[in-house]
Amino acid sequence: MFESLTEKFQSVFRTLRGQGTLTEENSREALRQIRLALLEADVNVRVVKELTERIQGKALGQEIRESFSPAQQVIQIVYEELREVLGGSMAKLKFASQPPTIFMLVGLQGSGKTTTAAKLSRWLQKGGHHPLLVSVDVYRPAAREQLAIAGKAVDVPVFAGEPDQSPRELALAARQAARQRGQDVLIVDTAGRLHIDAELMTELVELRQALEPSEVLLIADAMTGQDAVRSAEEFHKRLQLTGVVLTKLDGDARGGAALSIRTVTGQPIKLVGVGEKYDQIEPFHPDRMASRILGMGDVASLIEKAQQVVDRNQAEDLGRKLRENTFTLEDFREQIRQARKMGPLQQIAEMLPSFGAAKAVPKEALDERELVRVEAIINSMTARERANPQVLNGSRRKRIARGSGTTVQEVNQLLKQYDQARKMMRGMLGRFGKRMKGRMGLPVPF
Repeated sequence: MFESLTEKFQSVFRTLRGQGTLTEENSREALRQIRLALLEADVNVRVVKELTERIQGKALGQEIRESFSPAQQVIQIVYEELREVLGGSMAKLKFASQPPTIFMLVGLQGSGKTTTAAKLSRWLQKGGHHPLLVSVDVYRPAAREQLAIAGKAVDVPVFAGEPDQSPRELALAARQAARQRGQDVLIVDTAGRLHIDAELMTELVELRQALEPSEVLLIADAMTGQDAVRSAEEFHKRLQLTGVVLTKLDGDARGGAALSIRTVTGQPIKLVGVGEKYDQIEPFHPDRMASRILGMGDVASLIEKAQQVVDRNQAEDLGRKLRENTFTLEDFREQIRQARKMGPLQQIAEMLPSFGAAKAVPKEALDERELVRVEAIINSMTARERANPQVLNGSRRKRIARGSGTTVQEVNQLLKQYDQARKMMRGMLGRFGKRMKGRMGLPVPF
């Protein structure tokens, strides 16, 4: 989502790197470029004004540290201010002292409330909770059936209620059912409209008063830009929101909503949807998002993803093989499989520092089909060939190409990639392995 904004920030920082000192003149020009970049990214005008004024005050009011170049100084200031605009620190969901905790999801029609309800229930379930879902949208055809289907997909029960119940009656009956069944969280999927109207708001206000939820979460589609910001402002005026869930953060919009919505509402972004699958929801970390926007990567999230899919014993074994130079094509295939478990390659690449600016990896290399092709080639090899690539002469490569439906050139390309990956991982292990193992408690296989 933030690719264009990242590129513009990187352009500003590249210009500053050529400066020996940070003067009033070059800092004002950098600030002008930052302001334009934010406006082009569809950030709210008031937010841009406040943000750039704070950056300007710091950039012109501070002495340059001897260890910092002008670019480093500005990057640090912009990072700190972006982090504050996005919320400062991660905001956790609030739970009631006596179950069930009630999360009330509100938002415009099409913002992703029903999908988010299912995602949230699955995420809570993984955290040891026992959620119950209920839809109180009695207006949209098949709205309640849609939630029932989503609930079944994530293996979370959905309260059906009676066909003629009002939204308030449905919600209260679901709360009673949660108490009786011992389910500690009730997620209420409310009705939406294509636009904000008095009838919708009156109903939501009455629901809020009846349920007294721990969280009133606005589900906002990040792809709608300033429309999401304006609706967030209106919802907050009437409902006193406690937080925001941004959906479709993996889209190709300009990202202005994510940078504006917290300032406009005063409420934190608590969760973000990063894909269409039901497990693609995660807590929002302002510091990590600010780092990614500036092209500094998000290594902490990358490590967390790795911890979820990488077996510790396998990682230690891989580290040993890299040190002893016994890393085989079998191991290479296993690393590809582990990488695919971590999510879409494009998202993983965006977590690497300066990926957006450096463009070190061509987009075609991030095609999931390329990994399928690579795996097919390795699968067409014998166990001996995977263990000893040196035996792969011309005739063997032709046979492998035929068996995998590829060409000899593609087989040769794979072998080159394998050799490069082996050298790169061994180098990374030597440079960062001890430090990251000590900090994160994780053997670093890649």
